[in-house]
Amino acid sequence: MAAEKIRESVIAGAWYPGDPASLQRQISGYLSKAKPPAINGRLTGIISPHAGYVYSGGVAAWAYKLLAENPVQRVVIIAPSHQARFSGSSIYNLGGYRTPLGIVPLDFEIIEAMFEHSSVIRYVPQADQREHSLEIQLPFLQSVLPQFKLVPIIMGDQDYRHCSELAEILAAVLGKKPTLMVASTDLSHYHPYDDARALDKVLLDRIETFDPEGLAEAIRNRSCEACGAGPVLTMMLAARKMGADSAKVLHYANSGDVTGDVTGGVVGYMAAAVFKAEKSDRHRSRDGGTDLGFDAREKETLRNLAYHAIRSRCLGEPMPDIQAESENLRQKRGAFVCIRKGSDLRGCIGVIEPYAPLDETIKKMAVEAAFNDPRFCSLAEAELDEIDIEISVLTPMERISDPSAIEVGRHGLFIRRGNQSGLLLPQVPVEQGWDRTQFLEFTCRKAGLPKGAWKEPGVELYAFSADII
Repeated sequence: MAAEKIRESVIAGAWYPGDPASLQRQISGYLSKAKPPAINGRLTGIISPHAGYVYSGGVAAWAYKLLAENPVQRVVIIAPSHQARFSGSSIYNLGGYRTPLGIVPLDFEIIEAMFEHSSVIRYVPQADQREHSLEIQLPFLQSVLPQFKLVPIIMGDQDYRHCSELAEILAAVLGKKPTLMVASTDLSHYHPYDDARALDKVLLDRIETFDPEGLAEAIRNRSCEACGAGPVLTMMLAARKMGADSAKVLHYANSGDVTGDVTGGVVGYMAAAVFKAEKSDRHRSRDGGTDLGFDAREKETLRNLAYHAIRSRCLGEPMPDIQAESENLRQKRGAFVCIRKGSDLRGCIGVIEPYAPLDETIKKMAVEAAFNDPRFCSLAEAELDEIDIEISVLTPMERISDPSAIEVGRHGLFIRRGNQSGLLLPQVPVEQGWDRTQFLEFTCRKAGLPKGAWKEPGVELYAFSADII
C-alpha cells in the first residue's frame, strides 16, 4: 500500500487555536461548563455546529460530553460543502486528518465498502481542500475519545433523494457495528435575533420529535434553515434504519447569545443527540390514555375499518361491508388514526370535534393519514402488509385554567392562540419521558408558539384523554 497522504489542517490558528496546549485548554473549558441531560438509551448520532470555537464551541461541547459515557471506536462525520460544488458526496481516502492534537486515522474498511455501494460516493479532490465543516469536529472527538477511526463524508448534494440514498448506504455498510454519526450544521444565518430564534425553533421541534420527513418539508418551504440540513437528514434517516427512535436537543444558542450583540444578524447553533431509547414497551396503545369501555370485538372492528378503508383506496376496490353493529361505534367522537411501518411514522391525522359517528370518522381519518398527510408520500400497495394502525378515540375537550390539573399519562393537550393551535395525544409525553412542564412546552411548540406561551393571557388550553386502540 502506498504511503498515506495526510490531510493537513486548513483552519488551525483561525477557527480554533493552532497551539496544542491552548486548543486542549479551550476544549476542556467548554466541556467543563456543558451540562447535557442523561440519554436513556444507546447513542447513535449527534448534531454539532461548525462555526469557529469562540462562537459555537460552547454549544458543541454539550453533544461531545455525552461521549464520555458512550465511547466508540468508529466515527462517521457527515458535513456540508461550503467551498466546492459537486454532485453526490465525497470521502477523503488518501490518509488521516492532522489537527494540532495529532492525526486521526481513516477507517479504510468502511470507506471502501461505501465506494462499492454507489457511484455517487467517491473522492472529490476539491471537496475538502478549504472546507472547515468536517475538520472543526475533530479536536473535540480527539479530546473525548481515547482512539477512533474516521469516515469523513462531505456532501455536495443535499437534496432529499441523495440524503435518503446516502442513509441507505450507511445503514447497510455499518450494520450493527458500534458507530457514532456526527452531523455538522449551523442553523439560521444573519437574521435579526428574534426572527432567528423563531426560525430555529421550527427546526428544534422537528429534531425533538425525531421527524426527518417533517424537517425536510420545513426546509423546503423555508420555515427553517440550516446550512447542513442534508447531513442532519442523512444522519437521522440512517440512525432510524439502525434502530434509533428518539432525539433530544441538548443546547441551543446563537451568535448573539455568545457575543452579546443582538442588534445585527445572528447565526444559530444547536447540539442534539439521536438514540435508541431503553423502554420496556414502545407500543403506544399501552403508553397513556384512558379506557372508554370498548370491548375486544369493538376494537377489532375499528381496526378492520381503518385497514380496509386504506386498502380499498390504495387498490381502487370497493370497501368491504364491515358492520359497526355496536352502539358505541355509532357515537359521535373525535379520533386520530396513526400509521406506522416498523418504527417509522407513515401518517397521522385526526379530528378533535365529534362531527360524525365514530365508525365513519375512523374510515375517513385512516384514508387521510395514509394518503393526505403532507409530511409523507402516499402509502404504496407494497406497504399494505407492513403497516401497523393505531387509533386514538378522544374524550371531549375540557378548558383548563389550572395547569397543575394536567396528568401526564392520562391527558392529551390542545393549545390555541388566535389562528395558531397544536395538539399532542396522551401517549406522547409518556413515550418521550416528559414531565408536565415539558409536555406544556412541546404542545406550545407544536402550535408554533414560544415554549412558555401556555402561561400567557389569551392562550386557550384544553385537556382531553383517549382510548388508544
